[in-house]
Amino acid sequence: MDKFFKITERGSNIRTEIFAGITTFFAMSYIVLVNPNQVAADGSSGWLAALGADAGELGQIWNAVFIASVLVAVIGTLLMAFVAKMPYAQACGMGLNSFFCTTFVSGAFFAGYGVIQGYQSGLVIIFLSGVVFLILSVTGLREYIAKAMPECLKKSISAGMGLFIALIGLKGAGIIETNPYTLVQFFDFHGRIANAENAKAAWMEIVPVLVAILGIIIIAVLAKLNVKGNIVIGILVSTILYYLFRWELPSFDIGNIGQSFRDFADIGIGGFANKEAWENAFSSSYVGGIFAAIMLIIVFCLVDMFDTVGTLYGTASQAGMLDENGDPINMDKSMLCDSIGTVSGAVLGTSTCTTFVESASGVAAGGRTGLTSVVTALCFTLCLFLSPLAGVIPSCATTPALVFVGVLMLKNFAKVDMDDMRSAVPAFLTLIMMPLTYSISNGIGIGAISYVLITLFTGKYQKKDIVVTIIAALFIVKFIFVTM
Repeated sequence: MDKFFKITERGSNIRTEIFAGITTFFAMSYIVLVNPNQVAADGSSGWLAALGADAGELGQIWNAVFIASVLVAVIGTLLMAFVAKMPYAQACGMGLNSFFCTTFVSGAFFAGYGVIQGYQSGLVIIFLSGVVFLILSVTGLREYIAKAMPECLKKSISAGMGLFIALIGLKGAGIIETNPYTLVQFFDFHGRIANAENAKAAWMEIVPVLVAILGIIIIAVLAKLNVKGNIVIGILVSTILYYLFRWELPSFDIGNIGQSFRDFADIGIGGFANKEAWENAFSSSYVGGIFAAIMLIIVFCLVDMFDTVGTLYGTASQAGMLDENGDPINMDKSMLCDSIGTVSGAVLGTSTCTTFVESASGVAAGGRTGLTSVVTALCFTLCLFLSPLAGVIPSCATTPALVFVGVLMLKNFAKVDMDDMRSAVPAFLTLIMMPLTYSISNGIGIGAISYVLITLFTGKYQKKDIVVTIIAALFIVKFIFVTM
């Protein structure tokens, strides 16, 4: 074991690696609950069901994605352990899961299709983006493209996703609601109290908002105190507060474990191979046709690429595992593992798998080898049998996790050179357009276009800008011919 993972060579030991693996798991285990909520719009009792979508089908999607989320985390993390031999963990990427829901699941409902149809057509897009990833990784083009993109866009993409995730969480819990005059507003406490039939009815409407706000504060305090697993603790405490405030007991059905696996088998694993799913992926109104499908594949590739690259550089730098050129060691193998993870996610039935930035927590705890990842994967395996527990957690209890992850994802934006307008303006537009247009791809496209134009008109255009120019040109065509 020591020789295979090079534990001693990297200045670590088995005890430290085990502790680091557990630390990484607790830092990112929230994804097991949050990912199915994001993809399935909070499931059978979520916001999309409240709008009229088939609650049964949304429940099936939730169950399938729950199992797939755990399995893809296990597979992706074990790949990092045995192929890259690095202390990194993989799971379904935040931001991309929300993008998946709004584009395919809720998109299908609003276009008059079944939500399972939308879900499975989305898996086709994820599968194809994974295949493209794999080709780019094997040929080395992925690393070249990542290095060719402007630094300001790399840093702002993850930050914009953070704002997008936070907006989804705040809106889902009711902290932010629509207003016909100001577009959005803070939850109207006074209106609920004044217009409710009685005090109890008003209190029941206020509880989710109050729980979400308290949950955000709880996670922030725990993080400040360096408490491991602060996000998971925050979710659990928020859940307890929710039921205490409502003075009711959650329903707990052990039979849900079997149902989760049945739904996973019925619509999740292999769902991307459905003939109808492929037809919908390239012809349905909610996707927008062949060109729109191609753009979606590119967008999923771009977002995952920069998310992974940023994680690898940041984590490897923290661990002192950089080569003589300042690049992460085994970077090519790590990217290959990430690509295979994405393909595996699509086959199993969930959105894009990516290398998690929370891997840095395990590295900070001393993890230096693939043994750390093995331990993390084993911990995730145990989650396969926790679906009944996950079912009792209300969406307002996962909102704090979304907001806190949004805070963490904003860190990179602090590194943008705000004194150089060629960096500042494209970075800001990328950042702000994601939540305001409710689209990650729109933010990337507008940022890329503005960067190319500013660079061109200020005489700073160079050969390395060809890649971002091609991306900008594709988005211009998309904005003209595709409504999204």
